[in-house]
Amino acid sequence: MQISTTDVLIVGAGPAGLTAAVVLTQHGYQVTVVDAQAEGVNTSRAAVVHPHTLELLEPYGVTEKLVQRGVHTPTFTIRDRDALLIAVPFDQLATRYPYTLMISQADTEAYLLDRLEQLGGKVIRPAAVTAVRQDRDGVDVTFADEHRIRARYVVGADGMHSTVREQAGIAFTGGTYAEAFTLADVRMSGGVPEDEVILYFSPAGLLVVAPLPDGRYRIVATVTEAPRHPDVAFVQRLLDERGPRAHPVVVEDVVWGSRFRVHHRVAETFRDRRVLLVGDAGHVHSPAGGQGMNLGIEDAVLLGQSLTTVLAGQPDRALDEWAAGRHHTAEHVVALTDRLTQLATVSRRRRPVRNVAMRLAGKIPAVRHQLAMRLSGLDR
Repeated sequence: MQISTTDVLIVGAGPAGLTAAVVLTQHGYQVTVVDAQAEGVNTSRAAVVHPHTLELLEPYGVTEKLVQRGVHTPTFTIRDRDALLIAVPFDQLATRYPYTLMISQADTEAYLLDRLEQLGGKVIRPAAVTAVRQDRDGVDVTFADEHRIRARYVVGADGMHSTVREQAGIAFTGGTYAEAFTLADVRMSGGVPEDEVILYFSPAGLLVVAPLPDGRYRIVATVTEAPRHPDVAFVQRLLDERGPRAHPVVVEDVVWGSRFRVHHRVAETFRDRRVLLVGDAGHVHSPAGGQGMNLGIEDAVLLGQSLTTVLAGQPDRALDEWAAGRHHTAEHVVALTDRLTQLATVSRRRRPVRNVAMRLAGKIPAVRHQLAMRLSGLDR
């Protein structure tokens, strides 16, 4: 049986796993990244990068390329059809990146992978983990081909159905939203601005419309039953039912689409001795507010920074502090996205009351600023 060794084994080559690899490799540690998929998934999935995430990535040679590629959207608005309920002004935030950056997750992963390869790292594919066993000094990880890797620490960045988390026996508590979510990248014309992310509230469910590079738009919506591959007619019905009325949107082409169920779950702990969790392995929640990938990248940067001190010989309590902090932050983000989802889908009877309350709140500068700080991640 072939056995190799490494300082840190990272299981999962999505944004969180690649970010952790970049941070640790840049600090001079031996990092091995594995992924069960034969190749990266070239779909856009997550599409929002917030200001705090750009700040965190800045020391690691990724931010500049992201900023050059993505669409800068200085305003996030919540609307009920044509009625503006609240405008969240990112352009008034005290940051070098006063906007929400809209960019395909495929692009984000490509830039992270490119940086890792510049630093001498790579991703081993396909490599499916079958067993994780810890002892006092390290972790033995066994793969489907019976290869083994011995690591000082293992980072589980392998998504909601994390094998690493399950092997460590870490509970993943929460629930699942009753609705399904549909997701599509489309080309369209009409009454949707090119520099604004919009969350439409509707009794039929929430609808997110956001610009992407290359003249595309991202559509995310809750539906009772989502088709596997949403077509033009399906997306058009969503926009006709929930989007702008005064200047209707015309969907011209669906470039890519998918469906998914959304859970709201947080791992019981982000650390079990030498096993650490980042990204969807540690937390999943509603896409309202575009927090998911950002929270995972934040997990990874802060873990990388803490783990470098421990690998250098400092006490491992830094990892306990990291894990406690990430658990606290994840619970707050899950609560925020859940509230946004519930607000978006109130009944028709309660809708007027909600709209009045939100318009009144939206007139208060402090409220708008606080919401911008929370969504941008700059309050963390």
